[in-house]
Amino acid sequence: VEGNAEGKVEGKSLEVLVSEASEGGVYDEVEIEDLEFVEEDMTFYFPCPCGDKFQISLDELLDGEDIAHCPSCSLLLRIVFDEDTLEALAEKYDMQ
Repeated sequence: VEGNAEGKVEGKSLEVLVSEASEGGVYDEVEIEDLEFVEEDMTFYFPCPCGDKFQISLDELLDGEDIAHCPSCSLLLRIVFDEDTLEALAEKYDMQ
C-alpha cells in the first residue's frame, strides 16, 4: 500500500492510521516475500506511510515475532510467512 503526496493511504491520513494502529490493531499484513532483506544487518524492511520503513530482523522472526515496527511512528505491520521459508533463510545464513 502506497501513500500519495498528501500523506494519505486509502483516503486515510497518517494520523488516522496511527490512531487505528494504536488501538491494538496492525496497519497491514504483508507476505515476507514482499519485504526487502538487507544481508548487512540481517533485517527485513517495508515502506511505511510516514516515509520511514518498517523493520524486523531475521533473529526476531526466528524467535517467533511476526510484528515489524516503524522507528518513526507507532504503526505495526504483521509479517506473513511459512516455517519452511524461515528455516531456509536461517540455513542460508547459518542462524539455526
